[in-house]
Amino acid sequence: MPSYLFWLFATLTLLGGTAVIAFRNPVSSALSVVACFVGLAGLFIGLSAFFVGVIQILVYTGAVMVLFLFIIMLLDLKDEEHRTHKIAPIAAGLVLVAAFAIQLVGVLSKPLPNQTAPVLNQNTLSAASANLVQTGQITETSKIAEALNAGQLPDVHLIGHTLFTGYNLPLQILGVLLLVATIGVVTLSKRQAE
Repeated sequence: MPSYLFWLFATLTLLGGTAVIAFRNPVSSALSVVACFVGLAGLFIGLSAFFVGVIQILVYTGAVMVLFLFIIMLLDLKDEEHRTHKIAPIAAGLVLVAAFAIQLVGVLSKPLPNQTAPVLNQNTLSAASANLVQTGQITETSKIAEALNAGQLPDVHLIGHTLFTGYNLPLQILGVLLLVATIGVVTLSKRQAE
């Protein structure tokens, strides 16, 4: 990825994230999250993670944010009124910012490991397939093993396999939480209408 594209998408992501907390209108904040997601998708695509970048656009920007906008508009939220600032929330915010800055300095002060990604050629992909079969994560006749042995990287199959084997319970819990939140908002909006 050229450096000017990295800086463009990184700036878009940071500006979108800053605008989320700067805007008082909830619809403007939600649209700022969309800008942040588009910047993240550009960064993923720049890292050659094309599937993750496209899913970022389709799922998060297209589906989740449309759902959030629908819920915000269904609740008919108004602009937040200006309140007097109390010292406790400001002090708590400053403590959190300081803790984050200390952690960031600690992480950035450590030298990066001198590691390079393995070359994705026929031999390394076949070795990865044999390792996955040997550990029992996949079978020899699975699509993942066939693609790896053919010298192709089946990223969609690998992500799906990882999601539905190693992270199936958190994925189902997340789906139920989104469903419960949507039902709760519809219920609240009907109560307000009556």
